[in-house]
Amino acid sequence: MAKYLLLKHYRGAPASVNDVPMDQWEPEEVSAHLRYMNDFAARLEKTGEFVDSQALSPEGTFVRYDGEGRPPVTDGPFAETKDLIAGWMVIDVETYERAIELAGELSAAPGAGGKPIHEWLEVRPFYGEHGTVTE
Repeated sequence: MAKYLLLKHYRGAPASVNDVPMDQWEPEEVSAHLRYMNDFAARLEKTGEFVDSQALSPEGTFVRYDGEGRPPVTDGPFAETKDLIAGWMVIDVETYERAIELAGELSAAPGAGGKPIHEWLEVRPFYGEHGTVTE
C-alpha cells in the first residue's frame, strides 16, 4: 500500500471544464458537491483506502522562524498556498493506477448547475512511499 495526496485547487491548476468559482454557486450546488465528496470518502472508508480529508478556507498566513522574537508573517506579494489549495484527501492504495483512477472519479464532483466540475487534481505520493508507476 502507498499513500497519495489528492490536492484540490482554488487556482493554479489548469482550468476545469465547469470552472464557475464555488463562491458563485447556489447553496444547493455547494451542498451537492460536499455530499459527493463525503459519499466518495465513505465508499473509500469501506474499502480501507481512505485515510483523511479536509476542505481548506482561503484564509491563511505564512510564518517562519527568524531568530529570537516574533516570527515574520506575510500575506504576499507571491502566490500563496492559501490561494491555491482548496482541500485535500489522503488515500492509501495498492497502486499508482488506483490513485489515478480515484482522482479521476473525484474530479467528477458536481459544481455549478449540478454538472461535473472535471477539475484537475494533483496526485502526489508521500515521500518515501513506493507505489508502482507504470507510465
